[in-house]
Order: sequence, then structure tokens, then C-alpha cells
Amino acid sequence: MAVVVAVGMVSPPGLSLATVVRRKLFTPAERGCGKVAWLLGAAGVSEGADPLALADPLRVIPASMAGGAVTGVLTMTFGATMAVPRGGVFAADQLGEPLLFAATIAVGALTTAALTIVLKSLRRTAPAKSTTGVATTSTREKPLAVG
Repeated sequence: MAVVVAVGMVSPPGLSLATVVRRKLFTPAERGCGKVAWLLGAAGVSEGADPLALADPLRVIPASMAGGAVTGVLTMTFGATMAVPRGGVFAADQLGEPLLFAATIAVGALTTAALTIVLKSLRRTAPAKSTTGVATTSTREKPLAVG
């Protein structure tokens, strides 16, 4: 259960961190969602990352998956345990190895934030301009009259 809880807590704080570190990559609405996602992630509500993921799924979802994978591997490696299936920090009394559990979440959140920033920083280049020097003609079609 520790892996389930830890992985559910990774994406919201990771994306929140990304909105703080590289503000220019996010819209004002996304930055506002990032402010709320900290609290939702701490409570174990992974849906705090949904607005950011829906805004840019091709960049945010892979970054969140990588952060969750890192957290899952570290949680299992360190042997953290959890007696309940949800709760986040509110179920801290049910944790075995709480410091290692917190460390795995921090590493996963940093991974998510770093990959989100890298993927959002990638820009498409503008299409290359024609260098042949040949003029192209465009044909205009007459608009159809209705009625």
C-alpha cells in the first residue's frame, strides 16, 4: 500500500514545483492550479494534477509517469509500509519508515518537476523558408453565392 499512496502523492507537488520554478512555461490559470495542487498532493489526492495534465497531456503525463515510477521503485527498495490505502500525510501514523517514505515522494516530485520543465521547454522550430527563389502563385477560388 505504501507504493500506491506514495505514487498518488507525487504528481501534484511535482507539477506545483514546476509552476513555481519556470513560471513562463505555464499560463496564469495553470499557475493557479499549481498553488492548489501542493495541498491536494499532501492529502494524497492525485487529481490535483489533472488540470495541468489536461492542459498539456503530451508533456505532463510522461513526466508524471516517470516521477511515479521513480517513487515506486524507491518505496519498494526502502521497504516503506502503509496500513491504509489512502490518506497522504493525514495517515502518517500508519506509515512504517516515514522518513524514507517522505524521501521517495520528494525524489519523485523533483523528477516530475524536472521532466515537465524539460519537456515544456522544447519548442518546435519554425518551418524552413523556401530557398529556391522560385515564386509561387496562389489561386483564389471564387466564393460561392448562396441563395
